[in-house]
Amino acid sequence: SGGGVGPRAVVLAAADPASPYGAALPWSQHPGDVGHKPGRKAGSLVVLVDGHLVLYVERGGKTLLSFTDDARLQPAVDALALAVRDGALGKLTVERADGASIIESPLAAALEAAGFHPTPRGLRLRA
Repeated sequence: SGGGVGPRAVVLAAADPASPYGAALPWSQHPGDVGHKPGRKAGSLVVLVDGHLVLYVERGGKTLLSFTDDARLQPAVDALALAVRDGALGKLTVERADGASIIESPLAAALEAAGFHPTPRGLRLRA
């Protein structure tokens, strides 16, 4: 393998055949009771890092679910930001993560590090 290469993050549509979750693999269990469940729904996204589910983005991007708080989190958020900047997603305003306001979420710091800006509604990034 390519030595020194960082974690590989990919952003996929949740229903993309390349995403194994909800098809070949069961969805990861979310540690908290957040009232949202991931699914292979149109418009939803998954961010995989080295093949592991790290983020689930609800259709419209207002709600995120995170499935790790380790070193995979920032590369996943960075990949999501890159997808926005590439124009793949339009703008993204994240309002809630893991059942709480994004501002109270540990994800806020990762999103801001990736270039998201605080707004009254949440953390926003545009192309």
